[in-house]
Amino acid sequence: MSFAVEPLNAETVVLHVGKALDFRNAAEFKSLCQEYVQQGVRNFILDFSETGILDSTGLGAIFSLYRQISPRNGQVVFAAVSRPVQVVVQLTRTYKVFRQFPTVDAAKEALQE
Repeated sequence: MSFAVEPLNAETVVLHVGKALDFRNAAEFKSLCQEYVQQGVRNFILDFSETGILDSTGLGAIFSLYRQISPRNGQVVFAAVSRPVQVVVQLTRTYKVFRQFPTVDAAKEALQE
């Protein structure tokens, strides 16, 4: 169970989260993001279209990424948020930190402005 990454340009990647981001794969998510951050990527579009599970560990991994790239004016944005992820986002008020877009394409456009 790994994540599909689609580089857009030197600074931006789309990360397709897949079925779950939870305690089982949060460490993998963090190390993957770390590799991209070291290569100079500072914008991450997280595609949640197929995600059925997002737990506190997964959320923690996303916040960890956010803290790494914020000093570089980087952004983490959520795209195509599935219903289960939306519930978590609402409960944790995560929407106050991360912008959300209806589709990956909408997120790409917003980040390329």
